[in-house]
Amino acid sequence: MSENSLASVLKESGNTVELLRNSKIGMYVYPVVAPEFSNWREEQRAWRDSAVLFDQSHHMDELIVEGPDAAAFLESLSINSFANFGLNRAKHYVPVSPSGHVIGDVIAFREREDKFILVGRAPTCNWVKYNGTLGKFNVSIVHDPRSPSRPDGKEVTRVHYRFQIQGPNAPKIFERMNGGPIPDIKFFHVDWINVGGRKVQALRHGMAGAPGLEIWGPYEEKDEIRDAILKAAEGLDLYQVGARAYSTNTLESGWIPSPLPAIYTHPDMQGYREWLPAAGYEATGSIGGSYVSDNIEDYYVTPFELGYDFYIKYDHDFIGRSALEAMQGKTHRKKVTFEWNAEDVMKVIASNFVPGGDNYKWIDFPQPNYASTSADMVMHDGKMVGMSMFNGYSFNERCMLSLGIVDADIQEGDVLTLVWGEPNGGSGKTSTERHKQAEIRVRVSPTPYAREARENYAESWRTKGS
Repeated sequence: MSENSLASVLKESGNTVELLRNSKIGMYVYPVVAPEFSNWREEQRAWRDSAVLFDQSHHMDELIVEGPDAAAFLESLSINSFANFGLNRAKHYVPVSPSGHVIGDVIAFREREDKFILVGRAPTCNWVKYNGTLGKFNVSIVHDPRSPSRPDGKEVTRVHYRFQIQGPNAPKIFERMNGGPIPDIKFFHVDWINVGGRKVQALRHGMAGAPGLEIWGPYEEKDEIRDAILKAAEGLDLYQVGARAYSTNTLESGWIPSPLPAIYTHPDMQGYREWLPAAGYEATGSIGGSYVSDNIEDYYVTPFELGYDFYIKYDHDFIGRSALEAMQGKTHRKKVTFEWNAEDVMKVIASNFVPGGDNYKWIDFPQPNYASTSADMVMHDGKMVGMSMFNGYSFNERCMLSLGIVDADIQEGDVLTLVWGEPNGGSGKTSTERHKQAEIRVRVSPTPYAREARENYAESWRTKGS
């Protein structure tokens, strides 16, 4: 076992939860893109009322998988079936551990019969990359990691730029960009459109709950394409969205972006832990929140809990299949939105304006997550009945929201108590100041919270629970 591996770090720490709760990595950063272009309130408003431009070029890993076995290889790691995965399509791709718990998720694009591009957070890309090194399939893999969180003025380049345009005014922008009507692109399908005299690929998708288009191409064309989008959008109230607002778009659309990757314990994954570096995401990422367990597995979640169970297809063999089959038909926790009580939020904020007083954990706006993975206890009658996993403020809804999971018997409209802040004055994370815990009332609400995403979005996990 290498001394510079995740396995060695875990062995030395002796307690995985304490290792990650006290990580020194600092705040989770959406890199390179400016924090704000106008102000984050107007940028949030625009995806609901007019149009926005998301620059997604920097905060996600990209994995290019190609070769004669590419489809069989990727399907062997995923709950998704590839039976209907034709060319010029995309899938929400979800791999699980041998125990059936979620490792992460990415968007997988099929560009050719033998070529796929995976775009998303590091845990899934690392898992796929590792399995590609085992030599069981004839594939080649190119990994383009996300841009550095703190580039300190150094030049940053990627293989591809990636933009998304969405909102009520987006169709008019697309038509101007294209020089006429664009093709009728079905949800999660890909076609070609014109932008600034170039042919670019476009995926029908939408991060904040309203359908839009995601386009990408060679990174060296990034500035040219952005300028063409902005020119086409003149007079249509398009806002470029900065990193502060971008991270909150999922609160309205209902996707939990950062579940803890379930890779720390299963014996069949020991080789993977020995392969992962000591300085990688899995070793240095942090857990924040009021929920503290000695067992790292208590932070794992399943596809059933995240609403991904309808992706599960047993028409192929994949890692974790037998575990998921054993879970099928049983009672599971479910994904919900928590609407935070405004008076309780104000009480927490007000405590930080009392000189010499004991303060509650600071709530940053618009996005107060202070760790890679959040886990706040949600209580009812002194019993933990759920976990809040991603939080933030919606200017559109004028309230704090969080996404998480609750026991199956909890009903929409129930008022529960979220414990905000960490016990014992806080952990050793650099992102955590000394504080006391607060109780915040939360109302169990639909997921997605935004009516547009819940009622009018294309058939997907967003609408399955509605």
